[in-house]
This record gives sequence, C-alpha cells and structure tokens, in this order.
Amino acid sequence: MTSYYPSPTETEKEIYNIPNSGWKSKQWNWGYAQGTGHDCAAICRCRWDSRQDREKLVQSLLDPVEFKASYPDSEVPFEEIKLILGLAWQRGRWDGSDGGPGGYGEVLSIMADARRYEDEDEVISALNFIEDVGKRFGTISRNAEELKKMKSIANDVRGKHA
Repeated sequence: MTSYYPSPTETEKEIYNIPNSGWKSKQWNWGYAQGTGHDCAAICRCRWDSRQDREKLVQSLLDPVEFKASYPDSEVPFEEIKLILGLAWQRGRWDGSDGGPGGYGEVLSIMADARRYEDEDEVISALNFIEDVGKRFGTISRNAEELKKMKSIANDVRGKHA
C-alpha cells in the first residue's frame, strides 16, 4: 500500500483525518458532489489507484494474519473498508455488478442510513457488516467454490468474536 492511515477511534469515526467525515456526519452527504464523503472518496480513489495496491488490500482482507506479518506497518481501518466497498457498490448500481435487487445496493443503503454499522462498539458494527455482506454474496458469486470461501471467512470472523 502506498501509505498508512491510523485506525479511527471507537468514538470518532473520521476517515483520512478529515473532520466531520464518517457515515453519521451531517457533512458526509453520501452520493453528492459536495461534502466530506466526496472528499474522502477522492482520497480513496487516489490511494487505491494502482492494481498492486488493490491486490494487497484484497489479500489483507482474505488473510489478515499473514498480511500483517508481511506488512507490519500497514493497516486498513474498518471505516476505509466501508468507504471502498460503498464506492464499488455505488458503481455497481450503474453497471449491474452490485447483485441487483437484494444485492449490495441494500448494504450501501444501510451504510448511508448510518445506523447498523455505526455502533459505538466497533466489533458489533463489523460483525453486522460482515453478516450483511456475506448474506448477499450469492448475488454476485460466480460459482459454488467462491460462495463456500466467503461463508468460511464470515464464519471464521464470527467464531473469533462469539
């Protein structure tokens, strides 16, 4: 990854250290050309511009322990993951890659509503997010093997926090 950004605290969910950013902020204004959401999206697009950086991001999500061992100074905060996926799902609404009705557009709507994934407890927020993402993976999965892998990852994460 090109740079490291510190994780947001549990009570202050700023992204890229931009004041009043985050899904709960009145200045976030998701989906509009003005607001902190737009500002964060611009930074996000620059940060993840290279294919190599995006591949590292995916690897960090699929195998976080191995990734952290290989890149000890790198971390991708949960709030940034939500932003990255929100941008991908927003594009997916236009090109059909969001899984259609019942797909990831619903998760994006829940994020924009700023309730289910904005709990003060980061673990609860993350578990809710993983549950909703996992439930909809079948809408975009190309085969049973991909679906099985997603279920395994989701179950592994839930098992660690049971």
